[in-house]
Amino acid sequence: MALALVEVGVAFGGFRALTDVSLSVAPGQIVGLIGPNGAGKTTCVNVLTGFQRPTAGRVALEGRDVSALPAHRMRRAGVARTFQAGRLFGGLDVLDNLTCTGVGLGLGRSEAELQASELLRWMGIAALESRPAAGLPYTDERRAAIARALMGAPAYLLLDEPAAGMSEPEATDLAALIRRIASERGTGCLLIEHNVGLVLSVCSDVVVLDGGKIIERGDRAVILNSTAVREAYLGAHAEAA
Repeated sequence: MALALVEVGVAFGGFRALTDVSLSVAPGQIVGLIGPNGAGKTTCVNVLTGFQRPTAGRVALEGRDVSALPAHRMRRAGVARTFQAGRLFGGLDVLDNLTCTGVGLGLGRSEAELQASELLRWMGIAALESRPAAGLPYTDERRAAIARALMGAPAYLLLDEPAAGMSEPEATDLAALIRRIASERGTGCLLIEHNVGLVLSVCSDVVVLDGGKIIERGDRAVILNSTAVREAYLGAHAEAA
């Protein structure tokens, strides 16, 4: 029972964005994916969610090869994601952003609206229901985007740099939310982040990419003690942790 990349490669012409990448996320598990800019993190997310087909290897969803499934079918199969830019529907309020997603997943309008309202309450942001998405403060926009991704109770949630631009207290609140998503909803989470402290605080397993290849994987201790990771990405972060 997992969402996995199995020896995946992605090439764009002569450029290899990913080479022989394997990773997996199980229900209720939080896995981190870190690396410097251009390491291939977002390409991994795009492959896992059907936005990009692998040129080698495969994507497996609970044992089934889903490499050829497009994004909308992956979403209906229980694989959701957020984006670096929130991508909310600016002309709608927050409740309708979530409701539209529910309807797109096959729920009736009233059922989708009820689920959306319950999700916002569960996340502690019910006060945002009637707020226009276009006018939300940055952090609230990120929270609303996560709530929208949770519509339909996906088994897996891929978070693409959700803490970008957040203050330390806001990132701490986000970490608590991610833990709740995994523990209370049983959702497997893949966290792609530049905030290394956040990743190491919530993830049971961390995968490190550099140049489209995995250079290290393991728990907090393994990552912080890895010379390869320190040289490729962490630098001063490792010294200060």
